[in-house]
Amino acid sequence: MPRRPAAPAILPARQALRIVTWNINSVRLRRPLLAELVRHLDPHVICLQETKCPDEHFPLEEIRAFGFPHVAHRGMKGYNGVAVLSRLPFAIRHDDPNWCAKNDCRHLGVELDVPGGPLELHDFYVPAGGDEPDPAANPKFAHKLDFLAEATAWMLGRGPARRSVMLGDLNVAPLEHDVWSHKALLKVVSHTPVEVAAMAAWMAAGQWHDAVRHFVPAEEKLYSWWSYRAKDWEAADRGRRLDHVWCSQDLAGALTRQHILKPARGWPQASDHVPVLVELAL
Repeated sequence: MPRRPAAPAILPARQALRIVTWNINSVRLRRPLLAELVRHLDPHVICLQETKCPDEHFPLEEIRAFGFPHVAHRGMKGYNGVAVLSRLPFAIRHDDPNWCAKNDCRHLGVELDVPGGPLELHDFYVPAGGDEPDPAANPKFAHKLDFLAEATAWMLGRGPARRSVMLGDLNVAPLEHDVWSHKALLKVVSHTPVEVAAMAAWMAAGQWHDAVRHFVPAEEKLYSWWSYRAKDWEAADRGRRLDHVWCSQDLAGALTRQHILKPARGWPQASDHVPVLVELAL
């Protein structure tokens, strides 16, 4: 595979910073698709979730060959895992919480070196929650609600976000038109009222701004995930918006573009999630 030329280490002033979030569903299985992502979106930063890869087996050199010299990853065998791939230097945040005391590699925070000062970036993979939306009967759903409650309490303790971006596979589709059928999915994990309320509390705790819906009206259907169970995902188009990018209120005015790369769902050996891009003019 030809090596891409390395991008400049410092983002030129007023150039739009392109950040992508993607649940890759196995970084080793789908690392060739990272080249397609880079070709289509040309991001400065890629935040991955569900890398399913222990740190000692992370394909570091192949990823650096795509033009991302700055890489951080937290992974484990078989499931979960997050990573930040960047053309820009960053410092890893080492003191962020160990969510639900599980050490299960669901969060990675960094501080990007960008014009105007460091930008705090948080990559999250929220628990999916299983199939039964009953925390008493389903430990996975209880874990999801506990995770969201801890994240909310953490944000309340920190106060309103400043010069920050929070993103990832948050596994909640909060708005009526973030799912193919609001009525049909009210009792389906990812769109239940208790999850929607928990996400709203998390957003309010940090006074976060929805950077994707900033450009797309709430009454317009918008998805980032289509189930593997559908025989023809594109024809059925029964999607959900599970992948999110939030920015602090002080960055809302810097938003210039969003893009959900829907064709990626049709790539060979595709993830069931597609990349979501947001641009910020810094």
